[in-house]
Amino acid sequence: MPQMFSYNVLVTLDRNYLSVLTTMLYSLSQSDPNGVFTVYVAHDSLTDEDFLRLNTVIPRTEFVNVRVPQESLADAPISDRYPREMYYRLFAAQYLPEQLDRILYLDPDLVVLHSLRELYQIDFGTCLFAAASHIESRSFRRFNQRRLHLGEQDRYINSGVMMMNLGLLRTEQDPQQIFRFIRQHRRTLLLPDQDVLNVLYAGRIRFLDPLIYNLGDKYLRLHNLHQPRGKKLDLDWVRQHTAIVHFYGRNKPWKDGYRGRLGRLYQEAAAAVPSEEQA
Repeated sequence: MPQMFSYNVLVTLDRNYLSVLTTMLYSLSQSDPNGVFTVYVAHDSLTDEDFLRLNTVIPRTEFVNVRVPQESLADAPISDRYPREMYYRLFAAQYLPEQLDRILYLDPDLVVLHSLRELYQIDFGTCLFAAASHIESRSFRRFNQRRLHLGEQDRYINSGVMMMNLGLLRTEQDPQQIFRFIRQHRRTLLLPDQDVLNVLYAGRIRFLDPLIYNLGDKYLRLHNLHQPRGKKLDLDWVRQHTAIVHFYGRNKPWKDGYRGRLGRLYQEAAAAVPSEEQA
């Protein structure tokens, strides 16, 4: 009998993203049929009925209801696009159980195509996080270097997929440093929590391959733009090699006006989610 593998996963969201989260978590469960998942749901709006539906639909998964007090983030800059919940991942080491030494953070707006065991068991070394970029054009890198005073070798990471070294974060992370940074730079933060991660933890982030762990439509398009005809990546390549497809930004396949090649993968994942009667 195959040995089961245990994952600890963190998600953060408001209730508007519940159906998207359900699709992501179901795809995660199907990516590793021998995986068992403990999912910590950090929020301040989900109901008992919401958790009941998740428990009914998502197999081999235990859900832990984590409520984060809003007053703890009173000074964080927020907007419709960047709700308060997006900051919960920054402070995960402060409110998750102390026996957890690592956790996989996943945004709701992605689908998982292949097992994440290799990612989950990554060797952090002295790094606090492992994450990938979402765009790596030369102009984007220079823009962020100037805007955030990053070094020449620093690569701007996307916070939607992250392995988090909780053990080391508990000993080295200073929450007050994060609050000071937010207060001092709140007018210039474009992607607030990502900017904080990239500035405060530059040099302490292990870089993941975006083609495998954080592939989005924009990244795929720019990658193919610089490849000869025979080396361009198509949907078949993505199905075979990519572990995580991420629909970051405003271009969402469940919304009107979506444009991209990867949306078919989301629609297939959403269609596979059983109803509560089927589960």
